[in-house]
Amino acid sequence: MSVTEAGNSPLLQAGWPAPAAVRTLLTTRQGGVSQPPYDSFNLGTHVGDQPEAVAANREQLRLLLPDEPAWLNQVHGTNVVDAAEIGETLLDADASFSRQPGKVCVVMTADCLPVLLCDDAGSVVAAAHAGWRGLCDGVLEAAVSATAVAPATLMAWLGPAIGPDAFEVGAEVRAAFIACDPAAAAAFTDIGEGKYLADIYQLARQRLAAAGVSRVYGGDYCTVIERERFFSYRRDGVTGRMASLIWLQPQD
Repeated sequence: MSVTEAGNSPLLQAGWPAPAAVRTLLTTRQGGVSQPPYDSFNLGTHVGDQPEAVAANREQLRLLLPDEPAWLNQVHGTNVVDAAEIGETLLDADASFSRQPGKVCVVMTADCLPVLLCDDAGSVVAAAHAGWRGLCDGVLEAAVSATAVAPATLMAWLGPAIGPDAFEVGAEVRAAFIACDPAAAAAFTDIGEGKYLADIYQLARQRLAAAGVSRVYGGDYCTVIERERFFSYRRDGVTGRMASLIWLQPQD
């Protein structure tokens, strides 16, 4: 399995052969205090949920982590920042990395693809938010570069995102990816009238492989179809946000 249950809780962990120092945590829509349509473990402060509910959910999450997550103001771009440099002021970025134990990288999603990275030595981790725009423009390549290690020493895990049977896009999205890499055509299925089904997992694997990252795990969930487990913006419009987190465990 690409995701494993974290104890008896609704939280998840990445299923990959990462070094012991690398820790991950992924939230689902379950286990919090937010009311519908944000029920119940919404972590997004920008989606219209009651601020006190989001604060309570974030406090609950913080108890499981070595430090406050390095929250980002995600803008569907390619900027990557050092988690250690993020304070109370949110930075416009869609990925972060860390070499400092205890500093938690985090991205929020509700259909977009969260991608976690680490190296074999357990010396660096990164988290990237890959909506189709950021993915097409190179956010994964930017995250790989920011780790400053040989790409062949990296592994990646693809978190829950909109699945290939649910991600309908227009011809312009297909054309944008093919303009970057003609091989991207294999990730699109023509369903007629200028519409296509896009496999964001396959597109991410292609881009990672081109960047030198060949060991890629995960990528077998669908946030749209799995209504009880995941938030989905495409399905619901007004909805919450899940978090994908990765950090280097501090030494005792």
